[in-house]
Parts: sequence; structure tokens; C-alpha cells
Amino acid sequence: MYHISDVKKYTRCARLYVNEKHAPKREYQPFIRLDEEVTSLVAQKLHIEDHYFLGHKGDDPSAAKQAMKSAEWLMKARFEYRQLRVKVPFLHQTDKGWDLYFLFIGLYPHADDMQFYCDEVWVLENNHIKIDQIYIIHLNAEYIREEELDPSALFVISDCFYNGKNHPSVKVKDAIYKSKRDLTHVLNEMDQLQEDSVPAANRTNHCTTRQKCRYYDSCFPNEAKEPDDSILTLIASQNKHEMKKEGIALLKDADSERIEGSRQQYAQILADQEGGLHVDRYALKSWLSWIKYPISFLDFEWERFAIPPYKGMRPYDVMPFEYSLHIMQADGTMTHKVYLNIHDDRRDMAKNLVTDIPAQGTVIAYNAVGAEMMRIAEFAQLFPEYAAKLNDINARMEDLQLIFETGTVYDIRMRGQWSLKVIMAMMNDKSYKDLDINQGMEAVFQWRHLDYSDDTADHNKIVEDLKKYCGMDSYAMTVVFQWLKKINEEKMQ
Repeated sequence: MYHISDVKKYTRCARLYVNEKHAPKREYQPFIRLDEEVTSLVAQKLHIEDHYFLGHKGDDPSAAKQAMKSAEWLMKARFEYRQLRVKVPFLHQTDKGWDLYFLFIGLYPHADDMQFYCDEVWVLENNHIKIDQIYIIHLNAEYIREEELDPSALFVISDCFYNGKNHPSVKVKDAIYKSKRDLTHVLNEMDQLQEDSVPAANRTNHCTTRQKCRYYDSCFPNEAKEPDDSILTLIASQNKHEMKKEGIALLKDADSERIEGSRQQYAQILADQEGGLHVDRYALKSWLSWIKYPISFLDFEWERFAIPPYKGMRPYDVMPFEYSLHIMQADGTMTHKVYLNIHDDRRDMAKNLVTDIPAQGTVIAYNAVGAEMMRIAEFAQLFPEYAAKLNDINARMEDLQLIFETGTVYDIRMRGQWSLKVIMAMMNDKSYKDLDINQGMEAVFQWRHLDYSDDTADHNKIVEDLKKYCGMDSYAMTVVFQWLKKINEEKMQ
């Protein structure tokens, strides 16, 4: 038996499908928090009260077919054709057939996952189910929660996909029937795939689209052995593998006619030409001149909720639960402060933040524009009594990541990456690897244990580990900042 996720993986990469099929089962931890039973909430939106069938995991497909004879609504019904099983969110019987409702747990469904929608329709039609209208139910971006959740306002029923500007565009049904395909040949190929065979690795755009495939390093193990200045470390390059095959092995020898010309790429090439380190000393000196003591190095950790759990929150709002603050004085001495809340203590966090951060000096964060500044602006809107001080903190904020994003500084040991973890490893300083929590999402997963229950057996251990991890992020910024000061002084000599 296959599921749509199997077909999607196989279509993307046969090797990915086989690797996933034989991989040990991993505990599923969603990136976005979703505590509510969404089907029952949507049922309230659709006013489904009786004459319905509710499917369950493991149902024989004949159960849904039988229920169609008498039920007005089918929810989470299982259907199967050619061993491909699908779970259909909602089907509604009308005089013209069945209306199909897809469920999108997001704000604006775009026509970028057509395979999923088309394959579900293909299975339904091969079960001789006449589909009339097709809708997508999604979360309402304008909804603001009151004390109680309001399902009627929380969801939107749309017959259109949305465009890049999040405006309604093509009709869902039209788009699906335009893209629908016969899956027979794909399923035949999957049937014929030998159980113990792993297809050869074949590099395509899918290998690194959005994020690098988890099997990339095992598929192409030789790339990890490439030197730091290998042409294969060239950022966002469509032609680096082609150049490598032609004998252009190093960054410094990159074909200028076949690079995209970004600042990061030029910084990489110049770093190789300049002995391993490129510094735009005028840009770095200018940036450092804006930094005033005491310097506050700030890092937040937060959770994102698909469905707002507290009053005043919107769908997909963020709730910070921790911050770490290292304060550096002009003489190099530092103090460290950390705040961690469990459940919703945003007001108390905002209050502590404006107390802990000095009233003068620069505030530094990594990816400040896309993270810390946004969280602080949200606090200012939520808690007007602290708005003036919070807005002042943002006015004094500098983004440490910009030094690397703009190519102002590049060391070939970064190998095309510039996260704090990569830079710290490059400098052989304290390692995240020594921490029990050493990834941002792992911190979120562990905090969920605290939020779900105050009686967690290892409550104190989780609190300690969370503080260490967040503290490492703000500490890492102090190390990187000192390194930038040092190389600036060396370049100026």
C-alpha cells in the first residue's frame, strides 16, 4: 500500500523514496505547534452536526464507500485505488455529486503542491466518485482570538488558490484538472522497484531546493572531502558542478561569465585569491564605528502556533519563551542574564527585557531584522506601557549577520555558510556539540514538554539545558564580535 507522500517522494527522487522507506522511524515533531483537533473545529465551521461519517486510521476503504450511501458528510474518509490510499478531509453530498473540501493548515494556499491535490482527485475519480465543486479551507490571516476560539471566524472557505501577493487567483478546480495526471505508470515503477536495491544518486535541483536533502551527504560523500576553497562551496551557483567537471576546481578560478554575481560569491572568490580571508575593511570599520558600549548581545527563542492559543494572537503568531543577554562593557567585562517562561508570560518577559537591557549602548542580534526586532515590535504593540523603551531598544539594534550576508567578511573555512555554529566551529571556540540541546528546533521541542505539563520528570534538567543553549547563542555573538574587531585592527595595520 502506498500513500501520497510515497508518490511525492518517488516522483522527486527514487533514491529518496527508498531511503525513507528503510529509515528507522523517527518521532514526528512538527515545526509549527498545532495542539487542537482541527477536524472538529472545521466541522463547526461547516455546521456538521449529524448525518456524517468520521474515518479513522486503519479503516478499510469499503467503510467510506458504504457510508456514502447514507451520510451527508464524510470526514477523514479513506479511499484506495491501485494500492494508493488517500485520506480526504471533507466530502459533502449534493444534488450534483460530491463537493470536495481540502484542508490547508496555513494562511494562503498557493498552487505549488498540485501533485497532492491532483493525486487525491485521481483516486476519488477512479472510485467512481463524481466531484462537483472543490474548495480549500484555510486559516484566516485577519482573525484575532478573543477569550474563546471562534471556528467560524478562524477559517476561510475558498474556491481559489492565492498568488504571490496573497490575492485570490486561479480557481482550485480549474488548476487541479489542468494539472491532473494518470498515476498508473508511476505506481507500476514503484511496484517494480526491488526491495533491497537503492537507485544510484542523481543530482537534480530537488537535492538542494528550499533546504538540502537529509541524504545529500550520503548520496555525494566526496563533496564533504572537498577543500574549503572548492568551487562546490560557491553560494547559490547553478553552474558550479559544470565548472567542476570542466576542471575549474577552486573558487579563485571561477568563470566570471557563469556566476550569478552576488556579493557573497564575490567575497568567496576574493577570499580564495587573498589567502583565505576577505575583509572589506572600509565597510567593516564603518560598521564597527556605529557600535557603542555597553553592548547588549540578545537572542530569543520562541514557539509558533498555527491556531492562536491565547487572547490577542493571530494564526501563526509567535510567542517568545526565552531570551539570553550578554552585556559587554568597554573594558571587556561581561555579565549574563537569561529569562525563561513557561506558558504565556509575554508581559513579564517584556517587563524584564526593558529592565535587563541597559538604557544606553548598542543592542546586537544575529538576523535581528528577521527575528529579534520583529519580536520586540510585537511586544511594543501588545504592551503599550513598555512601548517607548522597547522601540528605543529596536532603534539601537544592529544585525551582526549583515556583515556576512553582504560579503563584508568571508573566511573560506565557512564553506558557503555563516551561521553562528559554523563560525564558532571555524574558530575552535566553545562548541554547541557539547550541549544536550544544540539546535533551535530541539530547544522548541524541549520547551513544549514544559508547556504541556508542569509535572515533567526532568523539568529542572530541561530548564537548565534551555538556558545553556540560548546562552550559547548570545555568547557566540560576543566571540564573533571580538573576532571582527581583531581582524579589523589587523587589516588597518
